[in-house]
Amino acid sequence: MTYHNSKTVSYSFDDAIQKVIDELKKEGFGILTEIDVKETLKKKLDVDFRKYKILGACNPPFAYKALQAEETLGVLLPCNVVVQEKEEGKIQVSVVNPMESMKAVQNPALEEIAAQVSEKLQIVLGNL
Repeated sequence: MTYHNSKTVSYSFDDAIQKVIDELKKEGFGILTEIDVKETLKKKLDVDFRKYKILGACNPPFAYKALQAEETLGVLLPCNVVVQEKEEGKIQVSVVNPMESMKAVQNPALEEIAAQVSEKLQIVLGNL
């Protein structure tokens, strides 16, 4: 298994962002943070970079359960979703694979939560 799951879509970049947000919402996720990497790198380093946004998605009931099982788990939250422009105008959407990130924690109580979150994120990718 890999630390992420990805899908290439044929939407415009802005449409892909909106579609991802809409699909996440259907699965109970809200967006806590949005980082425009292209804009940040231009501002901080004066370099040009492709369109690349990181969305910090959170499903509050799952976050609450996970934090009850592992109090410092917040270092691995929220679930990051990356939308980036690839070659020839293709857009790639990548979601974190909670099953892999939870392996590092080694807390069996998180396995079921990670599996459920992973399933929801797979549904999001599948609906794009």
